[in-house]
Amino acid sequence: MELKHQSALLKAALFATGLSGIVAEYVLSTLATYFLGDSVFQWTMIVSIMLFAMGLGSHISKYLEPPLLQKFIFIEFSLSILTAFSSILAYTTAAFTSYPGFIIYCLSLLVGLLIGMEIPLVIRINNKYESLKFNISSMLENDYFGSLVGGVFFAFIGLPILGLTYTPFILGFINFTVAVVLLVYLREQLSPFTRGNIYWLSLFVLLIQVGGVINAQKIIKFGEQYRYKDKVIYSGQSKYQQIVLTKSKENYWLFINGNQQFSTVDEVKYHETIVHPLLSMHLNPVSVLILGGGDGCVAREALKYDQVKQIKVVDLDPLMTDLARSHAVLTQINNHSLSHSKVNVQNADAWQFIEHCDDFFDIIIIDLPDPKTVELGRLYSSDFYTMCHKRLRPGGLIITQAGSPFFAAKAFYCIEKTMREAGYATLPLHNHLPTLGEWGWVIGAKNIHKDQLRKAYLDADIEVGVEWINREALMMMQSFGKPFVVEDTGQIEVNSVHDPVLYRYYLNGRWDLY
Repeated sequence: MELKHQSALLKAALFATGLSGIVAEYVLSTLATYFLGDSVFQWTMIVSIMLFAMGLGSHISKYLEPPLLQKFIFIEFSLSILTAFSSILAYTTAAFTSYPGFIIYCLSLLVGLLIGMEIPLVIRINNKYESLKFNISSMLENDYFGSLVGGVFFAFIGLPILGLTYTPFILGFINFTVAVVLLVYLREQLSPFTRGNIYWLSLFVLLIQVGGVINAQKIIKFGEQYRYKDKVIYSGQSKYQQIVLTKSKENYWLFINGNQQFSTVDEVKYHETIVHPLLSMHLNPVSVLILGGGDGCVAREALKYDQVKQIKVVDLDPLMTDLARSHAVLTQINNHSLSHSKVNVQNADAWQFIEHCDDFFDIIIIDLPDPKTVELGRLYSSDFYTMCHKRLRPGGLIITQAGSPFFAAKAFYCIEKTMREAGYATLPLHNHLPTLGEWGWVIGAKNIHKDQLRKAYLDADIEVGVEWINREALMMMQSFGKPFVVEDTGQIEVNSVHDPVLYRYYLNGRWDLY
């Protein structure tokens, strides 16, 4: 093989490993977010740890002596195994331990260490083919170009199509292929005995990879089943989240990224609370906007009002809304609400929708996940509530789920204060849900004084068919004692995009008691 062809082969190898390396960072960062939450923190720490480990790997590489090709092939085989089985290891660890972060961070160190050795070794191997200035620049450019392709692959193919189950195996096969191709075309650089041993090793690695692909789904399902305890009847992965539906006796639970969204044990106590006070207070609730609520339960309750002519459901994840329209269990729970002629479903980010929306609404219901990250916290910010205020008709009402006034009291009162900052008169509510504990909501009113809002609430008469809520419940839900674990609510800050305090209040809550 000509020298220039050998050099081109080494450059192609670095392009491929650059692609694999950046995707490995994204996979581990995403796994850390799914299992540990707080995506900004997890992505920051995983990427930082891997970059540190890469620097350490580069340092160690200078102590590696020839034959360098043999060392590089062994590194690629090691990366092939570690990256391919990263998701399986994370899911299995999560099933048997309370902190899967240990294995994720260990993998980040090991993978980063091995990635860091790749570039220096290939540059040293290529040193006899090109002068130093061309050698270093060409190798680095191929690694960086590969990183760009890897990012595009992860964003558009890896996560949304292959998911976290099979994307790691693609990485494993890339590293494996790099090792085998270099072994075949640069075999003259190795002794016959070394070549023979590496051939057998490559066969062993290939068998492990194939076995992993065949059994990956079974292993992950086993881990999920062990983790959720109840029978898993559905598990799906979108580019946004993992959705799991479980069954215990006659009841069902919906989980997103391992966090309970609802249980049929008590979901009516949640969904009736977030819908009926608001719609009963409004004189003529013709148009309703639901931000979140992709399971269809909020829409189910809103459809009980004949005055309502239009319901728009804006949920980020098409997998969630498709399930709510097609899965037999969910359609039974939501009464086929998302297929109703009055309901229009749009898959979009709530912020982007409100920012570019030209329509006006009588009612806005915000049924989004808890503000445990900076990204989610922006949907509980004064900026977001101000945009919602502009989309409400005069006298319009808004309600948001606000977490727990007991487990995360500061977060709860921060949401209320933030809504007041955006120009609403507010009225906090709370209710006890057996599977979630004490939970809270905040009602906001446009162009209505707080005293008028409270009077409208007390005068509300729910005339549609409900399972739980009644006037006695309405009276109970607006009655609060002294705030839990909040010495002075006046000291709580307003949550804004530029000063995202809410997620810290939430994470610092009393979740150890949950």
